[in-house]
Amino acid sequence: MSAESTPEPGIPEPGTKVPSHGSKGRRRRPRTGSRKALQATAWTAAGIVVLGGVGVGYMYFKLNGNIKSVDINQALGTDRPTKADNGSENILVLGSDTRSGANKKLGGGTDDGSARSDTAMIVHVYKGHKRASVVSIPRDTLIDRPECTDTNGTAHPAATGVMFNSAYSTGGATCAVKTVESITGVRMDHYLEVDFSGFQKLIDELGGVSVTTTKKIDDPDSHLKLTAGTHQLTGEQALGLVRTRHGVGDGSDLGRIQLQQAFIKALVNQVKQIGVFTNPKKLYDLADTATKAVTTDSDLGSVNSLMNFTNGLKGISASHMTMVTMPVQYDPSNLNRVIVAESKAKLVWKALKNDQPIPEAATKGTATGKAKGVVSAP
Repeated sequence: MSAESTPEPGIPEPGTKVPSHGSKGRRRRPRTGSRKALQATAWTAAGIVVLGGVGVGYMYFKLNGNIKSVDINQALGTDRPTKADNGSENILVLGSDTRSGANKKLGGGTDDGSARSDTAMIVHVYKGHKRASVVSIPRDTLIDRPECTDTNGTAHPAATGVMFNSAYSTGGATCAVKTVESITGVRMDHYLEVDFSGFQKLIDELGGVSVTTTKKIDDPDSHLKLTAGTHQLTGEQALGLVRTRHGVGDGSDLGRIQLQQAFIKALVNQVKQIGVFTNPKKLYDLADTATKAVTTDSDLGSVNSLMNFTNGLKGISASHMTMVTMPVQYDPSNLNRVIVAESKAKLVWKALKNDQPIPEAATKGTATGKAKGVVSAP
């Protein structure tokens, strides 16, 4: 509310003396320092929560202007799996490995003008938003990519036996979503993308993330060196950890996924412990960094939508997250690639469609990396 606004009935303007409800001679007790501090904190928190209010309009428009979004719904059209009507939500989360701009130094390699989905996860939020299942899709999975149209209206032909991460490099977010929906038969309600630079800044804004490693990790490709023990990872180190492939385990993408899943659980614990959602300044600083770092679908492309969405997730703790890898087997003709284990994968997709827990049978006997247990929350 601006300084010239008319106060609501019954609410005095600042500085107005308010008579007590007792005798005229009774004076109000002066506010103590702690009461003033509590009042200031309460008003600050209220201001952050109601970002759209007049008094904090600047913050709202600043954050709103940070967000990049893509209209995947229009590009995908109506030829999609049916949206579930059971209170659940499915979000496709991608980590982009573009080498352009600020990402070139972080990602290494050559800036060839392209980008791939270095990390892909389906996050299924169950009805009630108290539990979640996360299904990682190996980037090296050989799949049949469907025909798709990108957000510029350019059509891309279908392709057979190509790597999963080629979908994003071919047609961006819409082709990635189209491919995931084709593989799973599950409707993606939302899409979120974070690139190298954005990921690093988010972790640094959080003050780093604590992890414990049971083995030494030394990977020159991801620029990560860690001794066995507990570490407070910086943003750069965290990026190295989720990208490391040859520094631990069997050097496979499946092993890297195991490290990524362990890091995410540590990250969720960290957010809970530092009280991001109850610290107004921390929440705003993180929101400023996050809205600059992510690209979303148009339904999440505003501050209010994004905050409503994230507020709905804050009740999910790491202990209520199930993390699995899409059931795959090594390709007999090329052990550096994997193929979908169709019968077991169907158990996963059926569970997500019906908002049910993923059965243990879905992942037993499938290909796995050898990095499980190497990283954990301390």
